[in-house]
Amino acid sequence: MMSRANWSILGLAVLVAAAGGWLQHASHRARVPEGVHVAAQGEIVPDLALAGLDGKTHRLSEFRGRRVLVNFWATWCGPCLQEMPELVKAQTNVGEKGPIVLGIAMDDPGHVRSFLATHPVNYPILIGSLDSPSTSLRLGNVGEVLPYSVLLDENGRVLASRRGALDADDLRQWLAPTAP
Repeated sequence: MMSRANWSILGLAVLVAAAGGWLQHASHRARVPEGVHVAAQGEIVPDLALAGLDGKTHRLSEFRGRRVLVNFWATWCGPCLQEMPELVKAQTNVGEKGPIVLGIAMDDPGHVRSFLATHPVNYPILIGSLDSPSTSLRLGNVGEVLPYSVLLDENGRVLASRRGALDADDLRQWLAPTAP
């Protein structure tokens, strides 16, 4: 049985942990510029226009009708580069009518082209905006940490988001066929 002193210490520790969690959440929210809406789970993402490596502008709405795994990455991001082979495998496994992986590079377009010339992928790559508010922030990445992934349903609604690299099991679950 715990003594009164131990209960007091335990209670204080729980209180400090809760306050720390709240402060961490508040500090992430503080990075969002005033007036900027950040897409949250259950919301439809903004129909952003992004530059493609083909020189054309593409809108996120072009991918409606399919589930989309939006993966934010950069050429300088080690964990991003480590997860890319799994993204390529996942896209190969879902086929042309299933969900689609969409890479959004938060990087200089020249660096992205050079990287992809030696490390090609089988999914579309667009260039995100680093200007505030960044493309990744607008899609929920309040910490602006890479890699960051967002799973969208067929209507562009956020189903899930994840900071950090996705592994094969995550991808299998996120890209599994949906029931008709």
